[in-house]
Amino acid sequence: MKLLFKQRFFSWLDSYDIYYEDGSTAYTVKGQLSWGHCLKIFDPYGREVGTVKERVLTWMPKFELYLGSQYIGCISKEFTFFKPRYNIECNGWQVEGNWMEWDYQVLGPQGDLIATVSKEIWNWMDTYVIDTAFPDDAIYVLMLVLAIDAEKCSRD
Repeated sequence: MKLLFKQRFFSWLDSYDIYYEDGSTAYTVKGQLSWGHCLKIFDPYGREVGTVKERVLTWMPKFELYLGSQYIGCISKEFTFFKPRYNIECNGWQVEGNWMEWDYQVLGPQGDLIATVSKEIWNWMDTYVIDTAFPDDAIYVLMLVLAIDAEKCSRD
């Protein structure tokens, strides 16, 4: 299953639209005014389904993931010099990517491919294609992509 992840052009806070391959809305993401990133994920009917919240005052960037109001894990950036690396405490997953952080894979505990994420370069705003092997994992992968994108925005 593929999702198209597009950042909104005119938005004071982080806002994204996520579409299915057929162009219909899968999710809407709205940034909340807070100290650190706080991204709320809504389904097409406007119901809140998840949250990605940055934990402040940490040595390296760290983001907590919530499905509804239930804490499901976190993602944190590890200290490295060349190749970005993230520690994921959710589903036993890991992220491997290239040095520019535009294309990466989400791998399961046994090294099985959960999703691939690729950035479309020739767009004004951040645009990613998320290809998940299992549709039920889409919301979890979306939360990881949001956390990684927020971390890159904070750094830049």
